[in-house]
Amino acid sequence: MPTTASPRRDELLELAYRYALEHGVADLSLRPLAAAVGSSPRVLLFLFGSKAGLVQALLARAREDELALLDRARTMAARPPEDGDPLAVTAEVWRWLAAEEHRALLKLWVEGYARSLIEPDGPWGGFAERTVGDWLDVLGEGTLDTVLRTLLLAVLRGAMLDLLATGDVERLDAAVSRQLELLRSAR
Repeated sequence: MPTTASPRRDELLELAYRYALEHGVADLSLRPLAAAVGSSPRVLLFLFGSKAGLVQALLARAREDELALLDRARTMAARPPEDGDPLAVTAEVWRWLAAEEHRALLKLWVEGYARSLIEPDGPWGGFAERTVGDWLDVLGEGTLDTVLRTLLLAVLRGAMLDLLATGDVERLDAAVSRQLELLRSAR
């Protein structure tokens, strides 16, 4: 991944991450990125080893944000009276996913997820599989039946994709709430 660790690399990674949130990574071109972050393509290649190394660093940075925010949602649901109830965790994660300020990160996540399926040997390789594991851990950290955690993840992922496509928060809030009610009554 990185060929040279340095404060400048860290600074450029943060600037490039902000750029990627706005422009995506699928068609990332080094010249416009370098101009936007106040660098040159040559410096980016030196610091990240290659364009693929830069993409991998950007996806790793997005994953850091995703995990931190998912962990925050899990922590919120671990307070009484929920005490880590997986359905309460799912409701908290959904509230986070539905928040307008997270749309850029979610779009970047979807882009990385899809590209890792299409180009499994490219810089995106393994991204989708790792994030499935991350989300399953957040929804129960191995304490729950895998089938239930998988169902909760499918509900969240489907609702998130629909939200990104339509922006219809009200309809999707109702749908996620209904699904969680059904699961709660079935327990």
